[in-house]
Amino acid sequence: MNNLHYKSLLEIGRLIQSRDITSVEVTNALLARIDTLDKQLHSYFYVMRDSALQQAAQADQEIASGILRGPLHGVPIALKDLIWTKDAPTTHGMIIHKDHYPAEDSTVVERFRAAGAVILGKLAQTESAFADHHPEITRPTNPWGSALWTGVSSSGSGVATAAGLCFGAIGTDTGGSIRFPSNANGLTGIKPTWSRVTRHGACELAASLDHIGPMARSAADAAAMLQAIAGRDEKDPTSSSEPVPDYLALMTRGVSHLRIGLDKSWALDKVDDETRAALQATIATLSELGATFVDITMPETEKAAEEWSALCAVETALAHEATYPAQKDQYGPGLAGLLDLGHRVTALEYQRLLLSRAALRGDISALFSKVDLLLAPATAFAGLTWDTMTRFGTDQALFNGVLRYTSAFDASGHPTITLPCGMTAAGAPIGFQLVAAHFAEATMIQGAWAYQHVTDWHKQHPTL
Repeated sequence: MNNLHYKSLLEIGRLIQSRDITSVEVTNALLARIDTLDKQLHSYFYVMRDSALQQAAQADQEIASGILRGPLHGVPIALKDLIWTKDAPTTHGMIIHKDHYPAEDSTVVERFRAAGAVILGKLAQTESAFADHHPEITRPTNPWGSALWTGVSSSGSGVATAAGLCFGAIGTDTGGSIRFPSNANGLTGIKPTWSRVTRHGACELAASLDHIGPMARSAADAAAMLQAIAGRDEKDPTSSSEPVPDYLALMTRGVSHLRIGLDKSWALDKVDDETRAALQATIATLSELGATFVDITMPETEKAAEEWSALCAVETALAHEATYPAQKDQYGPGLAGLLDLGHRVTALEYQRLLLSRAALRGDISALFSKVDLLLAPATAFAGLTWDTMTRFGTDQALFNGVLRYTSAFDASGHPTITLPCGMTAAGAPIGFQLVAAHFAEATMIQGAWAYQHVTDWHKQHPTL
């Protein structure tokens, strides 16, 4: 079957579940593609070959006997290397944990297994899901161009999904790490409402900022993955008891009745020319589909980006209390710097940050009394390169332009969906975000599906 690896998750699922092709055949095809391409892309940290084929064979047997577990049944997906798997190592991108095998699967893994998904392996990530890959670990390569940034920290998730090495992947987002790699690799990624997806069995970067969500090649595929993992988990007392809607049933309702908030100064005036042109075309498309754009004023998200670093640092210092600074020599410089910052923040400073965060959450929530969605860039800059990102910690304009559109929604816990809306002249993907009220993922998926129904940016793939 030609280009089997680039079929949508839902389409390959329908083919497997109708027995037009077997899960074993699909899994073997992707394993062969990983063997061929990942020597250059470095997206997988660990390939779970034997267990994946066993899961595929089980799926085929169940389907043949009339047992259908849902749209993911028999479909190969992959996991970021901070999601616990008892039959494969979980290192969190850290040398210090290179031989760590958890005693149990994470709840996300348990839910994927219950949905019949085939887990191909663990995907590379930055050290402890912060900004940099550990110096001893080879960073993934963007399939759209080796000089291009892959986005962090879910870099392997972005690369593997874009390159057709899985049909979808799990990422996590603490400051933008589902949205950055989705944008950089031309994918659709969902950062759910904080607490919508259980964090039990996921290594922490910063507990109250960490979000777990799907990365896929369309809004529909990402919605199917979110459906499988969302919902209350008694093992995670912070997980929400809010009912989980049927995202796939609701996503095709269109946008003719939706109000989309737009702060033109914030969203259009502070981005580069190629990003602005792509966003303007996106606004025109959504308007033609019947959406109403409403002028709004966003809260001060640059202040939120600056405060995010210290908030994250304190929580990360707690997460690494057992090994840092006692084993500092095994840490990379980027993560060590964050941890040192966390140890310097005083109690009074931290309380001021918490009060500011609470105000930000309230200000963003208030916008949804007037609108159903917000439209935002994914970053201010299209086609970011690794060379450019070496200045991220020292170039204030770069720092603000990257984090201005992401970190505030981690601090506030609001859900976002990132999806492609254009390409640079040099051939790098450009994306945008739709942001919704807490637990209104169905609305933003609805908006994304409507946009993708009339555009084909999400159907473009890198040449490999």
